[in-house]
Amino acid sequence: MDIEQRQSELIDHFVKQASAVSNAPSLASVIVEATSNPLLFAFSEILALPNVLQLEATDNSVYLDLLRLFAHGIWSDYKSNSDRLPQLTPDQILKLKQLTVLTLAETYKVLPYDQLMQELDVTNVRELEDFLINECMYAGIVRGKLDQLRRCFEVQFAAGRDLRPGQLGNMIQTLSNWLSTSENMLVSIQDKIKWADAMSEIDKKHRKDVEEKVEEVKKSLFKLHTVSRPTSTSEGMRRSALNLVE
Repeated sequence: MDIEQRQSELIDHFVKQASAVSNAPSLASVIVEATSNPLLFAFSEILALPNVLQLEATDNSVYLDLLRLFAHGIWSDYKSNSDRLPQLTPDQILKLKQLTVLTLAETYKVLPYDQLMQELDVTNVRELEDFLINECMYAGIVRGKLDQLRRCFEVQFAAGRDLRPGQLGNMIQTLSNWLSTSENMLVSIQDKIKWADAMSEIDKKHRKDVEEKVEEVKKSLFKLHTVSRPTSTSEGMRRSALNLVE
């Protein structure tokens, strides 16, 4: 089963589970379970549920903030706001660090080891590489190459995270700009093709004109040669006759 299908099934499971409860403590338990699940990396569908959003401004609002953290945040965000969030379990800490790698892999294609160790609170390269291999690549959320010589992780694939607020609009604008640029490039390419075709026709015409002129010159030379040969023969005969007379 690929990661997209697995995510889809887990999302459906937790959406149904969260939709079926209405009291805040039960919702909080669902959120903790979802954010602890080792196979779930997308939370926007759960976050969008009306009863989940109703946790805002309640005694359990910290669990809504926790869900937002797992949907859009990284490990450093938790460290900066740990006094306002529930204490994370080891499974949640692992999950948030995995999501941190995902966020970095979405942004950069080459991740220096020093940056990763700082973001993940990892103290040495061996621990970092073990984490990337065992917890990220084997989990299917990223693929890439560990370059020990350059001390970096070269990203080849990264599973997408939940879109952050405002990110969809930015993506649409980026795609619109790309489409506009592509259309302008297409027009430019078509103009260059037309120019190339026109130059080809001019070249063909020029080549034809040159060939015709060459033929004309050949014909003129041939006529000149034909006319000059009898004259040369008569002159030779006249000289021979004079020699005999003498």
